Amino acid sequence: MTRVRLAKFIADSGVASRRAAEELIVSGAVAVGGVVVTTPVFFVDDGDVVTVHGRRVEPKTETRLYIFHKPINVMTTAHDPAGRRTIYDALGAEYKNLKYVGRLDYKTTGLLLLTNDGVLARKLTLPSSEIPRTYVAMVGGADMSSLDAARRGMTVDGITYRPMEIDVLGPDTVRVTVREGKKNEIRIVLRACGHPVRKLHRISFGPIELGNLPVGQIRVVPQKSIDALLKSL
Repeated sequence: MTRVRLAKFIADSGVASRRAAEELIVSGAVAVGGVVVTTPVFFVDDGDVVTVHGRRVEPKTETRLYIFHKPINVMTTAHDPAGRRTIYDALGAEYKNLKYVGRLDYKTTGLLLLTNDGVLARKLTLPSSEIPRTYVAMVGGADMSSLDAARRGMTVDGITYRPMEIDVLGPDTVRVTVREGKKNEIRIVLRACGHPVRKLHRISFGPIELGNLPVGQIRVVPQKSIDALLKSL
């Protein structure tokens, strides 16, 4: 590693954003070689040991991105107070330090991205990224024309949801693409349209597709697919 500013080193490691890293430094939370540093105008290199609140910060490694086929009844979190199974319970020990990109709720299955790069994880979940996420949903209700409200965009319980791309695949199955990522937006909007979701399964995140990856399995995303994803930002 060449010499870099301390705040950049902390941000690149995924501990905090660049601005938050500078605030940590000024507050006295950061030490280099055991000595507290309070100015952001400080440089570190390979031989320096950096800690934040006493915890060592590891230098950034090669970015890795993974596809995980999330099973049903699994929480996208590191720890669930209710004791429900989490994605880290389902993953092998070598994946325990990965960060998830966004969330899939307890009952939703399909493609979940994980990465060792905290900065990348934040970029991919920013509302401004507008990355399309595509799902297949099994729904109730019969009159599919009522989905036009969701296609136009609608407000439910005071919250405005942007237009969704919806294709009818069968009498009880639709493909839905969203670009905003609000919590439970597909379930909320389709229920408001008279089509409560019975099953929800994510099949793609930007250009990255789940394909035939078995449930509960994980695989590395090729670099060319990562590059394509980054170009879409």
